[in-house]
Amino acid sequence: MLRGGPPGAAPREGACLATGPRLRNTAAGPGFGRAPLAWYAAPPMAPPPEPPLGAPGPGGAARADSGVAPRVRFAPSPSGYLHIGGARTALFNWLWARRQGGTFVLRIEDTDQERSSVESVRAILDALRWLGLDWDEGPEAGGSHGPYFQSERRARYREVADAMVEAGTAYRCYATKEELEQARAELKARDPKAQFVYPGWWRDRRDWPDGKPWVYRFKTPRTGATDFDDLVFGRVSTPNDAQQDFVLMRSDGFPLYNFSCVIDDHDMGITLVARGRDHIGNTPQQVLLYEALGWPAPQLAHLPMMLSAKGEKLSKRHAAVSVSEYRDRGYTAMGVLNYLARFGWSHGDQEIFARDELVAAFDWASVNRADGKFDEKKFADVAFEHLKQPRLTSDAEYVERVRPFLAARGLDADEPTLCAALPLIRERARTLADAAHHLDFYFREPPELDPAAAKVLTPQSAELLEGLAAALTAVEPWEGAAIDEAIRAWVEARGVSLKDVAQPARVSLSGRTASPALHDVMAVLGRARALARLRHGATLAREAAAARAPG
Repeated sequence: MLRGGPPGAAPREGACLATGPRLRNTAAGPGFGRAPLAWYAAPPMAPPPEPPLGAPGPGGAARADSGVAPRVRFAPSPSGYLHIGGARTALFNWLWARRQGGTFVLRIEDTDQERSSVESVRAILDALRWLGLDWDEGPEAGGSHGPYFQSERRARYREVADAMVEAGTAYRCYATKEELEQARAELKARDPKAQFVYPGWWRDRRDWPDGKPWVYRFKTPRTGATDFDDLVFGRVSTPNDAQQDFVLMRSDGFPLYNFSCVIDDHDMGITLVARGRDHIGNTPQQVLLYEALGWPAPQLAHLPMMLSAKGEKLSKRHAAVSVSEYRDRGYTAMGVLNYLARFGWSHGDQEIFARDELVAAFDWASVNRADGKFDEKKFADVAFEHLKQPRLTSDAEYVERVRPFLAARGLDADEPTLCAALPLIRERARTLADAAHHLDFYFREPPELDPAAAKVLTPQSAELLEGLAAALTAVEPWEGAAIDEAIRAWVEARGVSLKDVAQPARVSLSGRTASPALHDVMAVLGRARALARLRHGATLAREAAAARAPG
């Protein structure tokens, strides 16, 4: 897997590529059931005292325009790679925190123990680090609002659930799986199109049987409506009779998403929750929980969805969807972030942004409501712009980022040659992997000869190549303009056409039929290597002629 250092950090001459701190997995954790996934770069901190039920969060419910520094979060589930849709959510939260001088919290929602894995946690952290979306609190960073892994917070969820039962806003439900399946089957037999709603069998019961498992269910109001204001979608209203008594915690002691995220967002003082529009259906349940607990709800912003060209939810069937795939293809981190930022957000007619420009320009008022279709070609074009423009990718950063791709080709690139060749390939290379291809012949001795290019080395070209090498021996200074002048003078004096010598010389120097201008290539290679390659080309031409000779 190819990695560069953090995008935004100044590359250092001769430095190894930057890596994050070494992680370790702590096997034990509080609570019951399987051990949680816990990651720290230092010994785990003792968790702070849990806020009492109903206590206001440390950040309050500051409005996006209130002037209060926001606390926002990104809360991925560690069941695989970091999806580009998730990266867009992380980016919008990070941009708002950085613009407002707020706090960006990373929380790992690992309550799905069957799908969560240590490898996925590592992949998500690595991808966020590569993108340069640094977090202020969370795994490795620590903070005063931890633990930041949900699997370590199960005692807190149980505490709140029990308190809600005592307050009459939740109840224990002992309905078995078999009873629920039978009720669904009976409903389907009566009305095949009807959607099953849990009938509330245990809603007002306290005759709890001993020794039997139960789930916690929320006592949803049966009249009225649940309303909330969204920074993107405006006022959203849901009739309460369209909802049901949803489950808060399963019988295995693990919470469901709506319950755990409300408690975590409150305890961590989150003031604004920004996430994909696919979560907007969960929001009424979460608003009801905030009201039942007497906690101020954070502001909400739901982001338009990334869809395939056919309007389907984006998946690997439609495009590369893992952040790491784009890293390994040779996109820069800012090339990825630039495309993701413009997917659902606009800033006038500007399409291409540097990192600091995105931070300065981002606001919620310019986030669109309409879902968009993922455009792989536009993504590639945006990434290419970041490689082409030195203001977006400096020469020093380009050199640092392309080194791993050259190393993957077995090449050890010296920095002076790499820096000299860079201007010749910026307008050609669409990715860092493509750049490594264009740079290959400068560092491979002899250059790899393309089969089609070998045909250019004819017996007639051997004498021309040797003559050109001899004519260039005394050129001073060895730089592009002087070399070009010497080539043209020799061609004129020899009475041959430039095209007769240019293509054999190009193949000798690069192994290819297409390359930058001859004098530029020779200037980068240096006198000794350039002349040696011309003479080697003459030798190959004679050997090819001998091999084709009869007998």
